[in-house]
Amino acid sequence: MTDPLNASLENKSGYDGPDSPYSVGWTRPKKVILADRDNPLPLDCGSNFYPVTVEYETYGALNKAKDNAIFIIHALSGDAHAAGWDADWEKDNRPWRGDRPGWWDQMIGPGKAFDTSRYYVVCANILGSCYGTTGPWENGPRSGKPYALDFPVVTVEDSVRLQVRLQDYLGIKQLRAVAGGSLGGQQALAWAINYPDRIRSAIILAASARLGAQGLAFNAVGRQAIMNDPCFQGGSYYGSKPPASGLEVARMLGHITYLSNSSMEGKFGRRFQNGSRPCYRLNSEFSVESYLEHQGRSFVQRFDANSYLYLTRAMDYFDAAGAVGGDLASACSAIQARLLLIAYSSDWLYPSKDTRAIAKAMLANEQPVSFIEIPSGYGHDAFLLESEQTTPLLESFLKKV
Repeated sequence: MTDPLNASLENKSGYDGPDSPYSVGWTRPKKVILADRDNPLPLDCGSNFYPVTVEYETYGALNKAKDNAIFIIHALSGDAHAAGWDADWEKDNRPWRGDRPGWWDQMIGPGKAFDTSRYYVVCANILGSCYGTTGPWENGPRSGKPYALDFPVVTVEDSVRLQVRLQDYLGIKQLRAVAGGSLGGQQALAWAINYPDRIRSAIILAASARLGAQGLAFNAVGRQAIMNDPCFQGGSYYGSKPPASGLEVARMLGHITYLSNSSMEGKFGRRFQNGSRPCYRLNSEFSVESYLEHQGRSFVQRFDANSYLYLTRAMDYFDAAGAVGGDLASACSAIQARLLLIAYSSDWLYPSKDTRAIAKAMLANEQPVSFIEIPSGYGHDAFLLESEQTTPLLESFLKKV
């Protein structure tokens, strides 16, 4: 629901080509098995899960001290391809990645906010997704068929637990920073709370300690749209027609949450697609309808419906203070990292006041934290679109860590 993957590309021109000195260039994903029969991954649902494969990408070089690593965490429908240009998109049947750079390319690269001439940047696909890390689309070892809804329900904390294993695999004792927006921001906060000695700082954008009731409601309706699609087949649609209509509606609904009222009015208003008068029909007539339908159709081509169900539920479950009765200051008391919290003025999905609540909790414990609200009309999309305002904040923060 809260990952405007395409939005930044629609609104951003002049991306650095793969041969630009400001680009990380051509990239190739890597894979590693981080959980097996002898070392399963313990999940919050009680399952000891295996096997688990993780897809990840790295940019820049790890220094001799191994103290310059930054872990980037993507949002809902993102993937490990955070920067550069995918060299294997044709061979690996990745058509959605062939003609565009990584989803945060404007922030990662030489001379950018996450300067790859200085830092070693890692981005991994999260557990339950459909872009290389084990998820419901993958064949289970016992049945030889896709897990579908037999895949265990996963949480934000489960994904972070897996990321910690990747950290160990890469031989990094302590990260310079973890950074992410939206669902990625939730994971960054979970890192800071649950693994305080493994990170020196956390950068949390457009996220809060938990999703509000309105966000839960949008997620619930999106999941119902998928599960009520006649092609859903109880999640076992692999090898047949997928629940495209349900996933399209879920994405349309989710996309509304990315935008602010002012951005929607400015971009669409009440304009008709053709002419200035209504045609008196029930199908799509307004420009905003056409836009949402396009977003839904394009999403169906690149994302798995079951993954959407699992990842929105993981977002729902996250409650940083849930284990301590809602006392956020108590939940944050274990944090040793310096935090940078960035909110955006028109984001109503993760409103500024909810991000500010994390800062207040840190201050109550006399812990180092910086909170900034960036004025923006983009709504939740802003964490990917406001790179010019965000970049100097990140550069300054990282130099102090």
